[in-house]
Amino acid sequence: TMKGSVISVLVVLALVDRLAGGLEHRSYDYTKYHTMDEISAWMNQMERENPDVVSSMIYGQTYENRNITLLKIGFKSTTPKKAVWMDCGIHAREWIAPAFCQHFVKEILGSYKTDSKVNTLFKNLDFYITPVLNMDGYIYSWKEYTTRLWRKSRSPGTGNCTCVGTDLNRNFYANWGMVGISRDCCSDIYNGPTALSEPEAKAVTDFLGAHQNEMLCYLTIHSYGQLILVPYGHPNISAPNYDELMEVGLAAAKAITAVHGKSYKVGTPPDILYANSGSSRDFARLIGIPYSFTFELRDEGNYGFILPEDQIQPTCEEAYHGAMSIINYVHDKNFKSAAIKVTATLWTTLTALWISSAKVF
Repeated sequence: TMKGSVISVLVVLALVDRLAGGLEHRSYDYTKYHTMDEISAWMNQMERENPDVVSSMIYGQTYENRNITLLKIGFKSTTPKKAVWMDCGIHAREWIAPAFCQHFVKEILGSYKTDSKVNTLFKNLDFYITPVLNMDGYIYSWKEYTTRLWRKSRSPGTGNCTCVGTDLNRNFYANWGMVGISRDCCSDIYNGPTALSEPEAKAVTDFLGAHQNEMLCYLTIHSYGQLILVPYGHPNISAPNYDELMEVGLAAAKAITAVHGKSYKVGTPPDILYANSGSSRDFARLIGIPYSFTFELRDEGNYGFILPEDQIQPTCEEAYHGAMSIINYVHDKNFKSAAIKVTATLWTTLTALWISSAKVF
């Protein structure tokens, strides 16, 4: 029948659309978790639909030879711009993190033409956003029910250890191997045979090193716990701008609570979570990126890593306000204070000219 064939065509179209990761902007469902293939197709789509402000860069390969790709977002410029970094999915099982990176991109691309604040951010800053850093681990966590809680990379153990994977967030060259790690390669917090043994950690390190002077802010997104973590993970080391980081973090937590009433704690890992070393957040602060934060998104342990899909949207909405609170602060501090200085210098010069000219009469 005609009706039957129409239905079968619709089913096929729906399947094709799903396989393509949602070809049209409207058809991509931001309230669902997506496979790596769907996220990669979505990244291509973002670039294709927003060629004036979005480009992609491959900045490394995973252990299983997948391209680690980021989206660079902002108005194009002939000179290097200051930048904000965001990565999601360094831990495979934290599916809400890549969902947030996608939501964040959707929001800024959907508002820069109409929202003057976001427009100014696009003028003055570039956003470097990696939706899934640990691609191998993420794909493995989608494989079947038994692999859903995989955390680490997928590189094999060294020596006589038969277990797989290194905790990428213990593998950075930042007090590597000092606290909150395991030397047992079967552990979830195994820090790797050496610092930067993992190509994923090396890729981020090299990229940050190459853009060290441009990076103002480093945001790395995790779950769960509802926390905003500031450097450092080591209990005996304090960031030189600790007080300011706390102030900025607390303002972000307040912005988060205003959206859906959820409370987020702010502090160093030893103060509000557990001591750790070799994290990307600590590395970013150590090389001089002044504002470095880890977000631990919902929830507080009820569902943990298996956060239901009906919480994706509210989680992302509140975290967006938190991230924007930090980004706007960092932007204003750098660009508004610069503008004030220029204006002040101009007034001083004009006043001096006026006084000197006044003496002539």
